[in-house]
Amino acid sequence: MQHAFRFLTFTLAIAGLQISCLAVAQPTAKVGAGQVLLAPRTADNSPPPAIGLTDAMKKQAVATNQWYSGLTFSPKPEVLFAHPYTVKAPVSGFELALPTRQVIATERKDTEIHYPHRSPLVIAPVAFKAIQGKLAKASDWAIDISMGSGAERFDLTVAHGSPYVFGRISQGPVSFHTADQSQRTQLSSDDRVLTLTSGGQTFAIFGPSGVRWEQSGKQWLAHLPQGKGYFSAAVLPDNKPETLALFTRHAYAFITQTQVTWQFNETTNAVKTEYLVSTEVMEGNESQTLQGLYPHHWHQNAQVSGKLVGQYESIRGAIKLLPSNQFSTELTYRGFVPHWPGLKNHPRNDELNTLLSADVRNARRNMLQIGNGPYWQGKGLQRISKVMDVAEQQGDADATKRLQSLLKGRIEQWFSGKDRSTYFHLDKTLGTVLAYPEEYFAVEQMNDHHFHYGYWIRTMADLALRDPEWASDAQWGAMTQLLIKDIATAERGRADFPFLRTFDIYEGHSWASGVGLGDLGNNQESSSEAINAWSALILWAEIRGDKALRDLGVYLYTTEIEAIRHYWFDVHNLVFAPEYKNKEVSMLFGGAYKHNTWWTDEPRQIKGINLLPISTSSTYLGLDPEHTRRSLATLPEDTRIFESRGKRANPTDMWQDLFAKYMGLTDPAAALKMWDRWGAVELGDTRTHALHFLLSLENMGPPDFSVTADHVLHSVFKRADGQRTYLAYNTANTPRTVKFSDGQVLEVPARSLAQAQRQASR
Repeated sequence: MQHAFRFLTFTLAIAGLQISCLAVAQPTAKVGAGQVLLAPRTADNSPPPAIGLTDAMKKQAVATNQWYSGLTFSPKPEVLFAHPYTVKAPVSGFELALPTRQVIATERKDTEIHYPHRSPLVIAPVAFKAIQGKLAKASDWAIDISMGSGAERFDLTVAHGSPYVFGRISQGPVSFHTADQSQRTQLSSDDRVLTLTSGGQTFAIFGPSGVRWEQSGKQWLAHLPQGKGYFSAAVLPDNKPETLALFTRHAYAFITQTQVTWQFNETTNAVKTEYLVSTEVMEGNESQTLQGLYPHHWHQNAQVSGKLVGQYESIRGAIKLLPSNQFSTELTYRGFVPHWPGLKNHPRNDELNTLLSADVRNARRNMLQIGNGPYWQGKGLQRISKVMDVAEQQGDADATKRLQSLLKGRIEQWFSGKDRSTYFHLDKTLGTVLAYPEEYFAVEQMNDHHFHYGYWIRTMADLALRDPEWASDAQWGAMTQLLIKDIATAERGRADFPFLRTFDIYEGHSWASGVGLGDLGNNQESSSEAINAWSALILWAEIRGDKALRDLGVYLYTTEIEAIRHYWFDVHNLVFAPEYKNKEVSMLFGGAYKHNTWWTDEPRQIKGINLLPISTSSTYLGLDPEHTRRSLATLPEDTRIFESRGKRANPTDMWQDLFAKYMGLTDPAAALKMWDRWGAVELGDTRTHALHFLLSLENMGPPDFSVTADHVLHSVFKRADGQRTYLAYNTANTPRTVKFSDGQVLEVPARSLAQAQRQASR
């Protein structure tokens, strides 16, 4: 809505933004050449209130999209999935449980795997009544839950992977009871330790020296000595005395802080991630805790080999215990380039040019075909920017200029803040940027920001390659920086934006739900759209020479790819239950995994949601060729079962371009046989980009991950005849030399893509 009121101007304290306050309407903030509204328009939703915070936590931006977000936003107690445990914090007491596997048969004639919160140990104060838990502190993978009020303190510390819960209480005894009848066992002669068996599980409670245990009906009371208001609790992985002895030794090293650091070595392409825990020793001399490592931490990790001392079976596979306050992982970053080169003198160039002409002609319509909000607009923008790539590389300057102008105009419409229906809103209460019109509860529930904004950031990066001045902070780059801050602020404890909003540091992947409600915890469906966002960060940062942001993007991109390979694709056969019938997960929850989507159970879309959008930064989908073949081979039978239920995909070749491109990263010849020029096309893709992608792979071969380079923007491909193609893109204004790990050297002119071919040595 347009208003012709006099502006009052002042300066916004956060983010260095210039404020303009309308006399009647909402105030706005200048952001480069654009602006954001500082309040939503009257008919639009506001973000959810963070009702589950202590006063101390209200002083910083609110962390959304985390495994513990249900604690922050739900008016009722929610289950939190900390793995291997589930926890819950109702007024009746803090609940700790070790979930076990449930196999759920579906109408799709497959199975879902659930790990529900059941049969907990309930821990409660006796001298006062607990309140529903609130978030009192959050570090990178640990939280403090406050269940007391005023001087009555009852706090629990929960950490991802930790086999302990650490408790502190201000006064009086602590009660412990289980949902089923429990019996005390004598696994230890240590008077500080109480062990209870219930429902086939062994619970261990570790009190301070001088604790007195008393049975009172179904409850056990811990009478704590004066000045020693602390305890820890665990569900043991087995009932062996030596396991209890191990747990007792480390039970008094209370976790107080968790922090991750990442380091990218551009020369070797190594991404080293260090996980560090700080502890407070409550008694004794042991300062090391037990940390539970997920498969992506321990698998093929020589740094922890031979040091692991036990394990839990969990929804993420084996969580193995490490007696240490520190461990690290090292992964290899496998690069990408913004686009692939043109196809010179290719026999199918006439076909490609015909498709290009049609897609350029229909570009405005194809930019926004379904929704009107930031997700579908973002998909449309990136869709057309990929056509622009092909037009430019094929030498069609007029089409390139036309598409560039179209993209800029649409982005300026949104970023200007002056459009009647589309705008961005900077919300200072939570610390977030919101886009309207709302799609998929991205405002009301803070969902999917990395999905939505990843498309915008990638398109802005593609435009910045061609026109860096237009993408500068003085013009439209500042709005892009604001979107990046929303999803990828790297500083902790800020008042304007939370630390890495959507990324779960310890699980190694993102969460899509902002509020994380429901019995199955938080979830993420389209892992591939998360990768699209992190690749966009890398490209944008490299263009701007922002090394810190680039390294952050590399860390997120590389880590999430590794998590996808474990928890969505299970390429190492370490995670999926034997009863799970599918070759991949399409919906990952804290407490479940499923082969389904939020909007349909049509099998092509179920499979494709973790592939789209396939671009030149999607080469990771070629890392595991056997998985690709196994996965695609299930489509005919999945479709037969779907149709036996009286259903039918519309169109029947839904997203055939995605599956051809996916196969192309493994077997280009087979992929071209799958591709149908006249077939269905996913609405984030075009026939032009799909055919160029497939013909390029036919020409270069699938990705060759055995070779890396000393520059982030690189790719290597290898044909069956042994010929390698080396690509590198230089975003700088001066030439650079790129050295590949097999000895190939590539001279790359300023702001250009360079390539070389040579026969691989045998």
